[in-house]
Amino acid sequence: MSLSGNQKRKMKSAARLYAVQALFQMEHSSQTIDQVRLEFLDHRFGATYEGSEMQEGDIDLFSRVLEQAVNYQAPIDQQTDRALVAKWPIARIDPTLRALFRAAGAEFRETGTPPKVVISEYVDVARAFFPEGKEPSFVNAVLDHMAREARPEAF
Repeated sequence: MSLSGNQKRKMKSAARLYAVQALFQMEHSSQTIDQVRLEFLDHRFGATYEGSEMQEGDIDLFSRVLEQAVNYQAPIDQQTDRALVAKWPIARIDPTLRALFRAAGAEFRETGTPPKVVISEYVDVARAFFPEGKEPSFVNAVLDHMAREARPEAF
């Protein structure tokens, strides 16, 4: 069965949301990347919770974002710190946002997706976690700064 462009986009968006959740979970547990990845692939992707079905995710994108975020966490965190111009070190940020910045930073390292698409996608993830707050515009500003540093040729 071949997927439509819209289905593929939804799966990539779901993979990004799951990657942020997985990175958050890894920071708050002693689970390894392999344990968390397996749990997400077995129990989240396409699972049904309380009658509502979870979105299928793009497994390759999910795995790549997790790997990059873990393997390059220090440089990604340093890049995030530079983008946090208000003198808020990454350690003082909400753990969900920290996971989001790590996932987005991982995607900026890969040149497959245009940075503006990555920014837009992760701002949507921020909206999912913080529907009423100022976090989405904060995320937009920080990711814009990170993207311009990581991929200046794209701007």
